[in-house]
Amino acid sequence: MAGPGALQRARRLCHWGPAVALAVVAVCSATAMADAALWYWPLDTAGGSVNFIMLLNWTVMILYNYFSAMFVGPGYVPLGWTPEKSQDCMYLQYCKVCQSYKAPRSHHCRKCNRCVMKMDHHCPWINNCCGYQNHASFTLFLLLAPLGCIHASFIFIMTMYTQLYNRISFGWSSVKIDMSAAKRDPRPIIPFGLSAFAASLFALGLALGTTIAVGMLFIIQMKVILTNKTSIESWIEEKAKDRIQYYQTGETFIFPYDMGSKWKNFRQVFTWSGIPEGDGLDWPVRDGCHQYSLTIEQLKQKADKRVRSVRYRAIEDYSGVCCPVTKGVKTFFTTPCTEEPRIALSKGDLILATRGLKHWMYGEKILISATDGGIRERGWFPRKCVEKYQYDSETDQPVDGEKKSK
Repeated sequence: MAGPGALQRARRLCHWGPAVALAVVAVCSATAMADAALWYWPLDTAGGSVNFIMLLNWTVMILYNYFSAMFVGPGYVPLGWTPEKSQDCMYLQYCKVCQSYKAPRSHHCRKCNRCVMKMDHHCPWINNCCGYQNHASFTLFLLLAPLGCIHASFIFIMTMYTQLYNRISFGWSSVKIDMSAAKRDPRPIIPFGLSAFAASLFALGLALGTTIAVGMLFIIQMKVILTNKTSIESWIEEKAKDRIQYYQTGETFIFPYDMGSKWKNFRQVFTWSGIPEGDGLDWPVRDGCHQYSLTIEQLKQKADKRVRSVRYRAIEDYSGVCCPVTKGVKTFFTTPCTEEPRIALSKGDLILATRGLKHWMYGEKILISATDGGIRERGWFPRKCVEKYQYDSETDQPVDGEKKSK
């Protein structure tokens, strides 16, 4: 019988992200191998054999790093974790879901429902988080996928060029392509017909799109790795600068985990053994900082977030669908492109909005039955469904003169 580990791996694969990613790899790899072996560079030549082995090698390395990133996972903070020194708890946030303190550089992922060590982001393509344990394999996947697609794109282009070169005839006002028979001596076992041309053209589009999209993600990842940050920590650093400038506190925030050398930062993720340095809970810091410099800044930002949040009241019902048809054309077409949830609203619900777009807002719904601030459900909702809620901060009662937010 399959163990719980096997079932968990199977569930990782049962998601649209891995299905699309693996389909792209399969289509590009299979089409490139077929084009090369049948029509461009036959296997009975030395160059053709080397080319085929290289294509196979790209596929194996891409899939190895892809499944490593997916199945190894980012590493999770142990349930019930607390720092060795009890007085250090004052520097950390407490996670009610995991019933533990959030270790430095860790964040709670709502998709994985765990606190992730050195969390970078939750990636839908691997249906898992990118973090402490799988950051290296995930980044290698982002490097190898564009390189393999560049090789495959070359095969697609050269196959279509060599097969169509003698089939194209130019008239005074037209261009004709004869796809009835191959103009090659000797003729290939399988003629290069219209279906083969369409498959090669489709695979070329996938390969070029993957090269651009995944290549850009690789550049972004390398930028944060060379400064020993994560994507979340880069955002925290930006918010720290904004907070200091807004309140004119005169503070200087120094990111504590930058080792001062790109090579040293690189070695924090990539090692010869493949196992990242450290244990994912304690981290080396630069001079002038200590282990909780970043978590202290996070606590300051959390307090600032509560101060800056604006309370709204729902004036229309909203079902929580991703693209609501009844809330206007602009709301429908500008729905946030994120896996963050939407929250259903009923008329009269109270929401604490913390950020927003032109037609959408993100916030926490306050349940009326809860006490001391209430239990909150977080997510996106249409801006037109709410209005600003004017209330007395001392009595928490509404006041006259409420205006609908613009």
